[in-house]
Amino acid sequence: MSNNRRPAYLPIAIIAVVIIVIAAAVIMWFKPDSQRMEAAQSASIASESTLSTALNSEQTEQTASAQNQSAFVTGLERLPRSLRGTQVDGEIIIDEHKQLVVTEGLRRLFDYFLSAIGEEDEAVIFARVESYIRHHTPEPAASQAVAIFGNYVAYLKALPDIEKRYGNLQLQASKSGELDLNVIAQQKQDVANLRQQYFDKTTIEAFFGASDSYDDYSMEMVRINQNEQMSEAQKQAARQDYVSRLPDGAIKTNILQQANLNELMARTEQMKAAGASPEALYNMRRELVGAPAAERLAQVDQEDANFDQRFTQYEAQKVQLLSQSANPAAAQSQIEQLEQQLFDDAERKRLSGYAALQKTKTQ
Repeated sequence: MSNNRRPAYLPIAIIAVVIIVIAAAVIMWFKPDSQRMEAAQSASIASESTLSTALNSEQTEQTASAQNQSAFVTGLERLPRSLRGTQVDGEIIIDEHKQLVVTEGLRRLFDYFLSAIGEEDEAVIFARVESYIRHHTPEPAASQAVAIFGNYVAYLKALPDIEKRYGNLQLQASKSGELDLNVIAQQKQDVANLRQQYFDKTTIEAFFGASDSYDDYSMEMVRINQNEQMSEAQKQAARQDYVSRLPDGAIKTNILQQANLNELMARTEQMKAAGASPEALYNMRRELVGAPAAERLAQVDQEDANFDQRFTQYEAQKVQLLSQSANPAAAQSQIEQLEQQLFDDAERKRLSGYAALQKTKTQ
């Protein structure tokens, strides 16, 4: 098996740590404003798991019979189409006494198999997971892992009741312009209470500790952004102070990288709007992300400017062709030839989206 399959499971708050090349593309095509950043953060808090909905759906397609459940040995027999050719994600760790050591990797293992909900019946998936665990794990760790899996499935099934009580927080935020952080905090508390019904403290920390830390960070950033009594400089200082007080570790490192990325995008937008020179942009970027990344971003700026120039030329000639030609079909053929002259295949696919983006800027 060659490809890693990431589970369909989406935590309450996943703040993606994007590599700088992707950041450059974002800066190039979709320069963010503060409202868009707030909406992205609100979306990250909206829902813990798409699996919870799937597990409660009565429309699950059953492609394996009950007779097949007992035929599992390794749990990897007759995998559903979506899992074929993938590598099992996650891990099962035991100590020297063959006791289970609960990790976030165990949850990833569960999510890997649960991502096939819709292709396989829940009972078949449960049998598959139990067979996989028992084939790879000695007792008593095997039975401990199977028990946690059963609780995990029950927990996912119970989540929609909480989500229904609070409605679509992302939709509410898009309508009002702001998130009600008190409501979000209460929802998180209800989820925390639900977890305590199904898991012990060790499992809760292993399964949800990292995502909870990102939740807290995301909510604090939204709280700062929505504080109208603070200047932009005060907001920036508050963000830096919050991050500085986080315990050292991978989470803090990732959040620092994300904070640098957010600041990079915001300062790039501000400096470009103010007409900053390429040298000034390079120096700012070098300070935030280092010289190699600053050089790559400078190259992106050049490519961006080159594309803008060609796009302006294209739009002017397109208008001229449409206004001068009495034959719309002939004009369209000439426009297509013009596109091939000015843009490569990848750029032509972006033309309509880029034109729409430019149009919104002029409105």
